[in-house]
Amino acid sequence: MRVPFRERNPLPLGLAALAVIVIVVALALNLQRLPFIAGGKTYHAAFAEAAGLKSGEEVRIAGVKVGKVTGLGLEDDHVKVDFQVDDGVRVGDLSRVEIKIKTLLGAHYLAIDPRGPSRQDPDKTIPVSRTSTPFEVVPAINELSQKLNPEAGGIDTAQLAQSFNVLSDTFKNSPEEIKASLRGLRRLSATISSRDDELHQLLGRSTRVTKVLADRNEEFTKLITDGDKILQAVSARRAVIHQLLVNTVALSAQINAVIGENQAQIGPMLANLQRVNKVLLKNQGNLDRTIQLLAPFARQFTDATGTGRWFDSYIQNLIPIPASIGQVPSNGTPQKSGGTSKTPTGDQGKQSTNPLPFLP
Repeated sequence: MRVPFRERNPLPLGLAALAVIVIVVALALNLQRLPFIAGGKTYHAAFAEAAGLKSGEEVRIAGVKVGKVTGLGLEDDHVKVDFQVDDGVRVGDLSRVEIKIKTLLGAHYLAIDPRGPSRQDPDKTIPVSRTSTPFEVVPAINELSQKLNPEAGGIDTAQLAQSFNVLSDTFKNSPEEIKASLRGLRRLSATISSRDDELHQLLGRSTRVTKVLADRNEEFTKLITDGDKILQAVSARRAVIHQLLVNTVALSAQINAVIGENQAQIGPMLANLQRVNKVLLKNQGNLDRTIQLLAPFARQFTDATGTGRWFDSYIQNLIPIPASIGQVPSNGTPQKSGGTSKTPTGDQGKQSTNPLPFLP
């Protein structure tokens, strides 16, 4: 009789599930090491020294990346290097393996020169006789400095020439990146050499600037002291400035509240003001003409009222002139009567009257 799944003991089920999880994780972490999954073949080579080679660096054939270094370890009197190449890459039984410099910053790569009529056995290690390591630049410079040390008794020219020959041979087959770096350094050195006068002039001017700054040391000290006093004054007024800002914020809030409360009145007022503005713009010509005509009136009104507490007036044809007053004698001299006079031209439409005072 089959036992229902819910009635089974959960302990064996949990242990089985945990074992499956552990196996899956282990396979995932070592997936590259599985021969039936990981692509490529792994070979071994013996070197006299590691020369700075690290696990994970590239493996190249004729400058083309074909794999990577998978491990390094010390074995007897040599270093054993494990490297993996892609499927389809032929490594002959007489192939040579060399550690080469990739960059001047210390990166390397493993270069393979495939030789031999048959394939290299992956289980056999490539011997030291078919491997080589590069001559490091830093040790070479250190050796050169030791040769140049006066305590060493002078320069060993033969050893120096050999060092230069080794350096030349080392950089002869270097990658294009190193050659480009060296060319850049050479151009930089040539540029600096060609600008030697300008650099001397720049250094001289820098010296003068430094001297000026040193001479003005007291002024700079005083400037810093005055700045400190200003900062102290601002710090002392900090409470006042803070209160001013607080009051400004409160005033803004009150103005916003007033505008919000009177929004119903402000809206129609602005609308009416806009209409009034339109009317004024529409009658702009008439307003200009009114201002022009108002100027003479204002001038004459000022003349009439500027003599005292009264104003002068002139009323035409208010009282008719009698005919006897308006007659002219034969001698041609007009007769005076009542403060009025008849002009010789016989013009009866005009008369001169004395000013009538209008007291306030």
